[in-house]
Amino acid sequence: MFTSVLMIEKALTSADVEFVTTLHGDESVAFHVLLQPRGDQADRLLRAIDDVALGELDEAVRERETPEGEAAKGVGERALEVSLQALRASGSEAEGRLIENHPLDALKSLVDEIGADEVIVLTDPHYVEEFFHRDWASRARHKVGVPVLKLFSHSKE
Repeated sequence: MFTSVLMIEKALTSADVEFVTTLHGDESVAFHVLLQPRGDQADRLLRAIDDVALGELDEAVRERETPEGEAAKGVGERALEVSLQALRASGSEAEGRLIENHPLDALKSLVDEIGADEVIVLTDPHYVEEFFHRDWASRARHKVGVPVLKLFSHSKE
């Protein structure tokens, strides 16, 4: 069985689930999902710049409404549960946990703990962070010792 660590920042869509579960053809995959709610991962200014870069001006204005800190935890728990259920419904094994701080340290620990074959980072585009190679995937490539695949989620919400 192939073991993938899947880092996400919001609930997986059905298109996301189909995408990640078909990456390895007919080989069965066990997913270990790490979710850090978007509000905890980047500050509002970077998120707003990303929204503007995507031409989503209405989203940029609403960035201050994105839950952060403790307020993001409940949203994150629900998003994680929805994602795990969707992966299991597709026939994959799936377990997961929320990350509150230091996502790359949590990623490195999990990869080592389970002997992961790969890491998949599935997020919305973060142009500023990606340009400066400060996004999760870019930083993880130097830290985890397994292949890291960067994918963009299929819908905003």
